[in-house]
Amino acid sequence: MKLSPDQIVYFKWHGFEILNATIVFTWVIMIVLVVASWLITKKITSGSKISRWQNVLETTVSMINSQIYEVSRQEPELYLPFIGTLFIFIFAANILSAIPGFYAPTASLSTTVALALCVFFAVPVFGIARRGPKSYLKSYLQPTVLMLPFNIIGEISRTLALSVRLYGNMMSGTVIIAILLTLVPLFFPVVMQVLGLVTGMIQAYIFAILALVYITSASQIHQDKNKQEGE
Repeated sequence: MKLSPDQIVYFKWHGFEILNATIVFTWVIMIVLVVASWLITKKITSGSKISRWQNVLETTVSMINSQIYEVSRQEPELYLPFIGTLFIFIFAANILSAIPGFYAPTASLSTTVALALCVFFAVPVFGIARRGPKSYLKSYLQPTVLMLPFNIIGEISRTLALSVRLYGNMMSGTVIIAILLTLVPLFFPVVMQVLGLVTGMIQAYIFAILALVYITSASQIHQDKNKQEGE
């Protein structure tokens, strides 16, 4: 039983694994999302009559904007492209796993680590953009200079936790379904597949929310400081 799509290798060259299921299905998801986005937005209109897909798109964007504002209490436009892309990619990967023969890239530790690294580098990018380099870097010295190594370790550890959490949840669902297929090949696997889809949607939401919390916390300190100075 293969626990990860990394173990499904399609092409080797001189002993090196060049193409595996993780890479293939990651590109499949990206192509599907790009084509779907192009098809939906090419006929987008601001009139009273809109297509069903435009309605779905506007509803999705509105819901993501609403969640960003509720969590961060900041204007969502700055964070929407990054957080929205994270959520939609993970959501699509988990949902498409219901298709026979499709291997969700999120069941691979290499994918979840890559997503967590995107968040890891996004935190200082957004923090510096909102606060400036001096103010952001100074936050690593709070409350004292002695906290610098601990703050750096904290950044690394939460990145590791973010990747392992998503990977663990997706892999565990795959393993349970595989075991039930062996023991009870009819009814229970169907139920577990449905539960797996629900879990996949929840995991996409949790990953996006945690990424948002990590990113917006970098600018929240600056806002609180400004409020105190104003008082």
